[in-house]
Amino acid sequence: MAEFLYKEEGSTRREEMHLAVLRAFVALHEFSDLNLVQALRSFLWSFRLPGEAQKIDRMMEAFATRYCFCNPGVFQSTDTCYILSFAIIMLNTSLHNPNVKEKPSLQYFISMNRGINNGENLPSELLTKLYASIRSEPFKIPEDDGNDLTLTFFNPDREGWLLKIGGRVKTWKRRWFILTDSCLYYFKYTTDKDPIGIIPLENLCVRELPDTSKPFCLELFSAKGQKVKACKTEHRGRVVQGKHQSYKLSASNVEERDSWIQAIRASITKDPFYDLVSVRKRKVISHTSL
Repeated sequence: MAEFLYKEEGSTRREEMHLAVLRAFVALHEFSDLNLVQALRSFLWSFRLPGEAQKIDRMMEAFATRYCFCNPGVFQSTDTCYILSFAIIMLNTSLHNPNVKEKPSLQYFISMNRGINNGENLPSELLTKLYASIRSEPFKIPEDDGNDLTLTFFNPDREGWLLKIGGRVKTWKRRWFILTDSCLYYFKYTTDKDPIGIIPLENLCVRELPDTSKPFCLELFSAKGQKVKACKTEHRGRVVQGKHQSYKLSASNVEERDSWIQAIRASITKDPFYDLVSVRKRKVISHTSL
């Protein structure tokens, strides 16, 4: 496989091989006689779900196909299984993420899945059982051991040098930034294995910022005026909460600044689950209306 990836020219055969490997990986899972939540628990524990929408789509498409193969007759199509799987994943996040204040009710979960079974409703008993399972126990997702973040930074949305002004000591320092998985990581050197700071982008905004001391500035800030929830590593290795009300960064030119702003905005607003489910729901509705 390594020689093939290294030597093969053209993307078509590579794409075919990637899909074949994915199907073979999913085929190793046995989902027979499991309800959908049980199958998802097993599936999501076996790997780390990627952040890119296209990769998520392919993984969940393969999962839905495998589940329907192992459990014929449960759903009228793999599209139904696909949509419901995403609904369950989003339900898990909404019920167990402390940042989500309004928890979805069973009635809401049932209503959001109306008509997804080729235009028909799924049995309320099935949806009730799935809801209760997620509410009682969240998904367990594989986590990094904390010693190696290499895979996290392997395919970033953007990376490069920026100047960053300190939180307590207002001096500009050059840092290597990596944007991935809706977080902004910064390092002292490009060769560093671990970041010296992490800025989660959830609930943040980014804007162009005129600055008298540095040109081509951008600012990360909370729309609600709250302190930015971030962390950094002190010189002794202790991780502490950042002291920033906002993060001011400076690029080397206007094109680089605008490119960073665009990439950060895309990362902040990116919600591949909702996008993918909306596309599939429209597909199901259009087919049933013909």
